[in-house]
Amino acid sequence: MVTSIGSNIKRFRNQKKMTQKQLAEKAGITLFTLAKIESGATADPRIETVKSISKVLLISLDELTK
Repeated sequence: MVTSIGSNIKRFRNQKKMTQKQLAEKAGITLFTLAKIESGATADPRIETVKSISKVLLISLDELTK
């Protein structure tokens, strides 16, 4: 089963009990950008953005793209 990066980000964020606002602030992105990624409105987010998110969530890029 293929899942989107956005749904993986949302899953890991919820596991860490973080709000979208908290994750966005810590990753240095806007809440609007994060919401678009998680909802799938942005199918291919910038790699720099995904790297920042993965660092905050303490997970690898591979885990986000599985």
